[in-house]
Amino acid sequence: MEMSSDSDVEELLLLYALSRSQRKRVWVHDINQKRKDLGEYHRLCRELASHEDRFFTYFRMSQDLFEELHELLIPKISKSTTNWRTPISTRERLVICLRYLATGDSHQTIAFSFRVGRSTVGGIVKEVCTEIWNTLQPEYMPSPTEETWKQSEKGYRETWNFPNCVGSIDGKHVSIKYPKNSGSEYFYYKKFFSVVLLAIVDPCYKFTVIDVGSYGRHSDSGIFENSIFYRQYIHGKSLLPDKPLPGTEEPVPHVLIGDEGFALKTYLMRPFPRALATQDERKTNFNKRLCMAHFFTTY
Repeated sequence: MEMSSDSDVEELLLLYALSRSQRKRVWVHDINQKRKDLGEYHRLCRELASHEDRFFTYFRMSQDLFEELHELLIPKISKSTTNWRTPISTRERLVICLRYLATGDSHQTIAFSFRVGRSTVGGIVKEVCTEIWNTLQPEYMPSPTEETWKQSEKGYRETWNFPNCVGSIDGKHVSIKYPKNSGSEYFYYKKFFSVVLLAIVDPCYKFTVIDVGSYGRHSDSGIFENSIFYRQYIHGKSLLPDKPLPGTEEPVPHVLIGDEGFALKTYLMRPFPRALATQDERKTNFNKRLCMAHFFTTY
């Protein structure tokens, strides 16, 4: 197409510039622009600082623990200020993540409360959780050692009257949105999709080992036998050398204890079936001992 004059070229350039300016990208929604005045972090969270009991209910931790965790994470979750925007502060990022973990609310619900974007919440939760794990895991959940199992056995023997037990194991199905192209891998028989948190805890209710992310359709026993922990500590090995139970002389293995979802093994004890237990007082007493130690340390 030929231009009849320079004025036609200038007119087209002007129209192009105007159309570009009208398509200016909106970085922050109008509602979210009021975040610092009306967002949950800038209003409710600041009031909670004056009420320790409410603070604990809201965050599931004390203010001292929150501050300690925040100090550890500052260099890892801070963002640089740019010419386009001021980043969300490290404190607010931690608050958003902890509130999501404490409530289990959707990203959209958290986004409305804090007046940020839904994708922003998703990014914050993923990043902050990763840094919490990377920072705290080496200190608070190191790989178990022989001394770890010895202390755990002592606790189960003295506190729960269940000798030769080194841990209580159970699985928790965490409901998730159906992953695309996953077939029935994540479908749990209770009619929802899930991933599984499998954990071993000590007699003081503290995690010793966790395995996260297995398919919801798998049984607790199957997940356990396919876990890294099983391959490193159980398969062809023993957590601790055999030793006699109190009042006996024959050495027997140290074990984990679980519910009916686990198979009976030399390294794992589960309750006797109810039909058998009701016919034998010794089996009934055994079930009571095992279930008491297992229930109170995993629930």
